[in-house]
Amino acid sequence: MIINGIRINLEKVMKEKGYNIGTLAEKAEMHRNGISKIINGKNNGIEFDTLDKLCTALDCNVGDIIEHVKNDNPK
Repeated sequence: MIINGIRINLEKVMKEKGYNIGTLAEKAEMHRNGISKIINGKNNGIEFDTLDKLCTALDCNVGDIIEHVKNDNPK
């Protein structure tokens, strides 16, 4: 999912690591609903604390979870 030039790769990383929302929520000590909102782009922003919890639980870097996507067709 891409939101305002930011691609959210959380679901992809979860699958690569063998996690579902429930197991990630438990390991990251987060609510399932919060993780679901990030995956579905229903979150207006991700706090640094949340990124830290996700990266720690998934043993990955921030750039694995989110990335900037260039817009080759500016208005």
